[in-house]
Amino acid sequence: MVTGSVLSRGQPTRHMSDRWLYAWGLASVAFGGASLVVPLYVVDLGGGPFVLGVLAAVAAVVGVPGALWFGRVADRTGRRRGLVLVALVGATLAVAVVPLTERIAAVIAANAVVWFAFAAATPVVTLLVVADAPESAWSDRIADLNRYQGIGWALGLLLGTAWTVGGAAVASPAAATRTLFAPLAAAAGLSCVAAARSLPADPPRAGAEGPVDLPSGSRVRRALRRADRFAVRGATLPGALARTDFRGLDPRRVAARFTPALAAYFLAALLFLTGFSAFFAPLPAFLTETGFGSGGTFALYLVNSVAAAVAFGAAGRLAADGNAVRLQVGGLVARGVLLPLVAVAGAALGASALGFVAVGVAFAAVGLTWAVIAVTAGVIVTRLAPAAIRGEALGAYAALGALAGGIGSVLGGWLAAMGYGLAFAAAGALVLAGAAVALAVGRRVDGGGPGATR
Repeated sequence: MVTGSVLSRGQPTRHMSDRWLYAWGLASVAFGGASLVVPLYVVDLGGGPFVLGVLAAVAAVVGVPGALWFGRVADRTGRRRGLVLVALVGATLAVAVVPLTERIAAVIAANAVVWFAFAAATPVVTLLVVADAPESAWSDRIADLNRYQGIGWALGLLLGTAWTVGGAAVASPAAATRTLFAPLAAAAGLSCVAAARSLPADPPRAGAEGPVDLPSGSRVRRALRRADRFAVRGATLPGALARTDFRGLDPRRVAARFTPALAAYFLAALLFLTGFSAFFAPLPAFLTETGFGSGGTFALYLVNSVAAAVAFGAAGRLAADGNAVRLQVGGLVARGVLLPLVAVAGAALGASALGFVAVGVAFAAVGLTWAVIAVTAGVIVTRLAPAAIRGEALGAYAALGALAGGIGSVLGGWLAAMGYGLAFAAAGALVLAGAAVALAVGRRVDGGGPGATR
């Protein structure tokens, strides 16, 4: 984990108030572990792939209202510290409650609270990290925040791997999965204590007009576009919101200024993001039934996340220097082919050593493609959107991802109930269809057409 609160051109600048980033990193350990242990627990309770689809869909769709609500309350009241604490306490309680019930509906509800809290806190912590810094340092601060979050997320998956593998050696695999909620809830609880002790004080209010030092949404969105996202989270939880400033997002204004090329690209994104969720939603059930168990499943997700994280910088450089659409289409085609191959390799080789290696290589490759796709999507949307709505267009893209997460999760779960091969083939087909539509708009982005922006 990085120790400097800001990495500006390689020169760390430390601020005592930035100790709260460790609290957010600790909370991310809980979020990262919960992203997989809850689906595995549902499988242990007898939930099939369709139930996992519903679980993932509900988690995806609660994110947008959470981010919108908390972001706007932060603007109106300036009480950013209290909002973050409320979100962390809510997530802690929800994680702690899950293993106390065997009712799947209650687990789905608790999981929704976890991801509502995560999505709600995300825009507020973004405001906190830039609040006391000059605008020239915002991108570096957001990048630093993303690194704390990304490393915490990966550590949550690593904890899940070690806990379930070790627990299965001394108890049943189901017991190992169920007891994992204890350290995750402890990490979330400790993050509440650390946040209460270290979060910066709220800014002074200016009478009824609200706080006096809130950074404007447009400037924060520009910083977000420049920041390295270190997207461990999105690699394994496709329906989760990107780190986007939703303040002032008006879908009607964005829709009114859609260019044909931007509308076509949003269609492409809806297709391939739906495909991603259709693959990941039933995946824990598939891996469990194939024999990988909770420990093996955690390990494979960790491989996927780490591969995405290490490739993000290189993908960003390629997207900046080369043809963004062709780069993305290449990543989409590779991913569209890889998703069904996971089913083929898993079914053919099972949980043998060779099977784990083969599926692990496929998972790593899927993670690499996520880095390419995530970076290039921001570049493409920015270039296609009219200058007046570029920041809002990125917010609309993030919201579209949540919508696609809901649709794809239900679709993937429903198809997987009939056959995992069918579900993963459909997921791959949706990704390839999205690649075809993206390729059709490529000339407008990279070829200097009317919608291109240099």
